[in-house]
Amino acid sequence: MGVAASGKSTVGRLLARRRGVPFVEGDDFHSPENIAKMAAGRALDDEDREPWLRSVSGWIRETTHARQGAVLSCSALKHEYRVLLRAAGPGVWFLHLALDRKIARARISQRAGHFMPPGLLDSQYDALEPLRTDEPGLTVDATADTEGNLDLIQDAVARFEAKEQA
Repeated sequence: MGVAASGKSTVGRLLARRRGVPFVEGDDFHSPENIAKMAAGRALDDEDREPWLRSVSGWIRETTHARQGAVLSCSALKHEYRVLLRAAGPGVWFLHLALDRKIARARISQRAGHFMPPGLLDSQYDALEPLRTDEPGLTVDATADTEGNLDLIQDAVARFEAKEQA
């Protein structure tokens, strides 16, 4: 989870590969209308995000029911969104890729072929509610060494899974 350009897809793919599970891009659950709205430089509101969150939650339920693991990239900016996603499956664990606004702006301005324009970055920071201490997950510095972060993440996921199975 995190704002645009924090590395969700990059880290997600690498983590999924390490864990031997599928990687799923949360942006793929957006409706064409949401994508068009963002591409036009208009931020999504909670009403826009609601069907997207329902779709993501449905996927989590199906994956959990099938007893499959996966890594899903998803902004999950607000606590209430994460509550909804966690309710869809007991094994939902969040990784917050925390990123300084200036660095995010530099990264997003270098991105090509993505519908999210740099002008919407501030709206994501305005909506962002970092992980709370009672939420299952970990916050890492998105500018830190990726391989080092992946080692920390894998260890944290393993501890969470062991706790869930106990």
